[in-house]
Amino acid sequence: MGALDTLRTDGLALARGGRIVLRGLSVTVRAGEALAVEGRNGAGKTSLLRAIAGFLEPQSGSIQLSFRDGAAVASGEERGRFVGWLGHQDGTKPQFTPREHLQFAQRFYGRADDSTNALNRSGLARLGDVPAQYLSAGQKRRLALARLLACARPLWLLDEPFAALDNEGKTIVRDLVAEHCARGGIAVAATHEPLGISCRTLQLA
Repeated sequence: MGALDTLRTDGLALARGGRIVLRGLSVTVRAGEALAVEGRNGAGKTSLLRAIAGFLEPQSGSIQLSFRDGAAVASGEERGRFVGWLGHQDGTKPQFTPREHLQFAQRFYGRADDSTNALNRSGLARLGDVPAQYLSAGQKRRLALARLLACARPLWLLDEPFAALDNEGKTIVRDLVAEHCARGGIAVAATHEPLGISCRTLQLA
């Protein structure tokens, strides 16, 4: 497939615990754009990200990725191949070092890049060979960001990307998301605070 062109939802309805949390949501995000999804707790921000990633089946409506060569992907399982996910869980194995985490992720996703760049960009260069059990919550969050870089997926889905991060860490998030979009990627972030970069905002009631 060619480069990612758009992410589109049409008439999307989502349920959680048997209760409808989103109904009739239609939104389009184009390559090079970031979308900040805002709203109170329980408004459906995480549910929307999970549905886009293919983790949650919509009650109705559709979610589609379109590509510049005319190809399109609508099934959740197929969309997952293009998604870089940053969720609430840090996804680390205590005995593995950050470098080992990234090398595993690169092999799993078929990447052959050097993990050093991702460690440097996320501010973990000095901790690359320290077992993850000794990392702070903020450092584990940075490791999750490094994994996004290492896996090079065109669609980033970020659930509260600033959680557990200090000001320096938040600046790293902003820089990485801006650079990802500048390269033609798409970023959708559920957040309670401004992204701090040029983006569109979707306010969920």
